[in-house]
Amino acid sequence: MCIIFFKFDPRPASKNAYRLILAANRDEFYNRPSKAADFWASNSEILSGLDLECGKEGGSWLGITKRGKLAAITNYLENKINPEAHGRGFLVSNYLSDRDLDSYSYLKKVSAEGHLYNGFNLLTAEFKAKEDIVCYYGNRGSPQPMYLNPGIYGLSNSLLESPWRKLQHGKRLFTSVVDRQPQLSCDGLVQELLHVLNNQELNNPDPAQESQGDGYTKSMLQALSAVCVRSPHYGTRTNTIILIDTAGNVTFTERTMLNCDTSQWSTSSFQFKL
Repeated sequence: MCIIFFKFDPRPASKNAYRLILAANRDEFYNRPSKAADFWASNSEILSGLDLECGKEGGSWLGITKRGKLAAITNYLENKINPEAHGRGFLVSNYLSDRDLDSYSYLKKVSAEGHLYNGFNLLTAEFKAKEDIVCYYGNRGSPQPMYLNPGIYGLSNSLLESPWRKLQHGKRLFTSVVDRQPQLSCDGLVQELLHVLNNQELNNPDPAQESQGDGYTKSMLQALSAVCVRSPHYGTRTNTIILIDTAGNVTFTERTMLNCDTSQWSTSSFQFKL
């Protein structure tokens, strides 16, 4: 499970504004092995965290390249999981490393193979000098990918903009920070967004989430109703902020849990120009 909030504005009115403001949580079992965000040893243009789970090594949940490609994925909440399905994290890694397909064409290809995966939502984007494009596809929704118009979006473990209470609550908090962005420094904006991502307020009961999560325990659904998920062995273990300004400068900040311990965290930041 994960949650992503983002504002996409390819032509911001102010030079001090951002073409992209993205804040995301990765929720996972605390003991699932993974590598913190860094540039890949095999391709120094790609920056992402990496899954190290046996059989899923090399998959990712969120990443960006120096060429301006970005991808992010969330799982779709459902009770029946096919253990033989393809690893969803490779949908992110494959897009970031693909040099031939644009964001929409890649999702078009993925949509033809969507039945091979458990439920997912996939965002792909390109940030270029002349044009910024963000696309979305969910294999439990429309059979066709879609181009996204500029705006503010929220994506959790249902389809894009599904009105779960946690998503609506987090999106309000995210929008409040984005609205104050002109008065904030880059570091200030990152800290405010991290504060949003670590909101542990429970947003239950939520009939929409509970209906989709039929088969999950009541206590687990309650834990999943927060933007920042906390349960004994599963929850939010990575916060990521990505900012892209009008000049193509990228700030990538990751705060990640250490040693399966919710009291131990490490923060790293990367800056580069597209």
